[in-house]
Amino acid sequence: MFSHFDVAADKRISEKNAVFWLIMTDQIMMSDTLRAVILGIIEGVTEFLPVSSTGHLLLAGRFFNLGEDDFWKSFDILIQLGAILAIVVIYFRKLWQVALGMFSNADDRRFVIGLLVAFLPAVLIGLIAGKLIKEHLFNPWVVCFSLIVGGAILLWIDQLDHKPTEHDATKFPLPMYLSIGVAQCMAMIPGVSRSGASIVAAMMLGADKRAAAEFSFFLAIPTMVGAFAYDFYKNRGEMSADHLGIVAIGFVVSFITAIVVVKTFLSYVTRNGFTLFAWWRVIVGTLGLIALAMGR
Repeated sequence: MFSHFDVAADKRISEKNAVFWLIMTDQIMMSDTLRAVILGIIEGVTEFLPVSSTGHLLLAGRFFNLGEDDFWKSFDILIQLGAILAIVVIYFRKLWQVALGMFSNADDRRFVIGLLVAFLPAVLIGLIAGKLIKEHLFNPWVVCFSLIVGGAILLWIDQLDHKPTEHDATKFPLPMYLSIGVAQCMAMIPGVSRSGASIVAAMMLGADKRAAAEFSFFLAIPTMVGAFAYDFYKNRGEMSADHLGIVAIGFVVSFITAIVVVKTFLSYVTRNGFTLFAWWRVIVGTLGLIALAMGR
């Protein structure tokens, strides 16, 4: 008799434990989903603004506990492809025209060569020093100082009496493409901003604000696709079905967010310059330093 009651009690306890672990699993999945959405929004908003997407993602992971293990570090890189797809969609007609004409049209062919020339320095520096940069510079202190210094540079750029001579991002001189590519390498320091470095370089070399911003968008395509392919290949064995689902969520969110941001950014910066983004960098960097000094 007691044996019967013991079996029944054990069964009820087992059922309760199963329900408990099912609820906990759902909560963890919801938590990962929420992290993916938040990081996707951050990526989509910051990738093409001169504020450093890598810096913002690193600070978000540190201060809001959005994920600091190896998967989430790869996640930050993988969802960049969603933001890049937004550029392909927005500029599809122009990119398709260049793709069709690069074998028959000299201007299209020169732009493709220029894009590859601008992309090459990042490849070389990444292969030579990428591991050392990640080991020694990927920390929130570097991000915060880089944000503040970059903000000061943007404020300085906005104060210059700028007289642009280049108004079409597809027709820059080849040496100008190379110089912009070299400047982009500075963005390997987290907090510098890939788009910010390339925009500032392009403007210093004679491009107007819109052309400088557009070329930073175009240059992002091979740069980010290369980073995505390398990271995915390197970590392909660690990607489970659940991981791929989380990456897909971040990918879609960053894609949608980036489309809205890019369309808004071009018209805004053409009229108003970079002051808003400069002060945003300074404020975020300063708040980050205060939080770090307080032990966060």
